[in-house]
Amino acid sequence: MASEHEHISPRFYVLRNDFEGPYDTAFEKPDDSRSAGAPTCPRCGRYIGMRDWLPPYRVELEVHGEKGAGDFAMGTGFGLLLSERMAELFRKKGLRGFSGFHPVEVVKMNARAKRMGVPRYFSVTADYGRAAVDEAHSRLRRAEPLECPECRNPGMDGVYGFAIEPGTWDGLDVFRPRGLQGDLVVSERFAELVAEGGLTNVLLTPTERFTWDPLRKGPPADRARA
Repeated sequence: MASEHEHISPRFYVLRNDFEGPYDTAFEKPDDSRSAGAPTCPRCGRYIGMRDWLPPYRVELEVHGEKGAGDFAMGTGFGLLLSERMAELFRKKGLRGFSGFHPVEVVKMNARAKRMGVPRYFSVTADYGRAAVDEAHSRLRRAEPLECPECRNPGMDGVYGFAIEPGTWDGLDVFRPRGLQGDLVVSERFAELVAEGGLTNVLLTPTERFTWDPLRKGPPADRARA
């Protein structure tokens, strides 16, 4: 049993939509959607994210799950939608890391969405914050050598479990970590909100078990598992 003085590292999860799950929901932005300049690293100037989505916030929604529309949906680029219920729970619990909360107009939907109905959705963006990937306790196959200590050069060929570097997390419940800005990471408080609220189309994978291997190269042999 851990003593009361023993430090227990916070647990984190990668957030994805539950693809092919019972509430599978996705969206695209219409061709006439507008966007602004993408965020860059303040140190090296490298792009670290997608262009910002500008109003009007309109989407083409597709519901594929047999039980209907989900509370969470991921779209093109870094686009994210929360149902009104999920947005209200997030704010009521005082969680941090999502910003925007812009009402969305659904301008097109597939047959299942029309038949089963959809909730009111809000567009949100995830903050970047200060949390960084722990290079020494992660299994990563990088596309290029690590150069910038600030953005941690996000180019990646594979991820086989990772950890957040101790002392870098600034308390955000949703964030894009330095070194893996393309992924959404959430806190244990967020995981508890999902469970307590029964939020749908949400898939949470502990960071130490998260795998992304599009080139099927497998993990590097010289990295210890987190």
